[in-house]
Amino acid sequence: MERKDIEEYFNVALATSLVIFGFDLEKLHVLLKLKDENPYKGAYILPSKYIKPDESIDICVKHLLEESIGNEEAYIEQLNASGKVFRNPLGRVVNIGHYGLIRYDSDESMKWSKTGLKWFPYDEIPDLAFDHNDIIDFAKERLKRRVKRRPVGFNLLPKEFTITQLQALYEEALSKSFDKRNFRKKIFNSNLLVDLEKTVESINGKESKLYKFDEDKYAKMSLKGYDFLF
Repeated sequence: MERKDIEEYFNVALATSLVIFGFDLEKLHVLLKLKDENPYKGAYILPSKYIKPDESIDICVKHLLEESIGNEEAYIEQLNASGKVFRNPLGRVVNIGHYGLIRYDSDESMKWSKTGLKWFPYDEIPDLAFDHNDIIDFAKERLKRRVKRRPVGFNLLPKEFTITQLQALYEEALSKSFDKRNFRKKIFNSNLLVDLEKTVESINGKESKLYKFDEDKYAKMSLKGYDFLF
């Protein structure tokens, strides 16, 4: 193949987009960004970044995370590639999607809002530019599978939490309700939780016990992967 024939294969840009999930102890949210330039100025998109020719995908994702939320500390996993020919009006762009899990922080969220970032409820995602709704749908399915196979709560919950909050997380991620008694039985049988022997007052005025994850058992369980609870 002659060089002029090969060159046409290099007229493709690479980009990455991040589906960042956060949990406010009641609902899961997705972090979106208001686009401030064309194309699609004024529309919401996923935090995204073009990948430089001499830049690895992993490094680009770390830079994107740093630019978006101010740090690189998050659980990140690669999704699939979106490569429809006309997905970007500027030209052919193949997007390698990722999703991340972070702990929701209302103070940090206020800072992010100044740069156009905003949390949207898991089940109330607006119409997004490009094909970013499809990327989110794929990320939701991946999260659902991970929740079934790995204990992902460590990445989304605060260090201390109640069983009610833990159950709310699983119900949100799996889009289903659980019997309170059965949920507690399964989670306690997993031996993942440490009773902190202290309580917090809930909205209805009742005292709820606080727990944390046993980090050693959690790490082993995350690496191994199995039918965790549901």
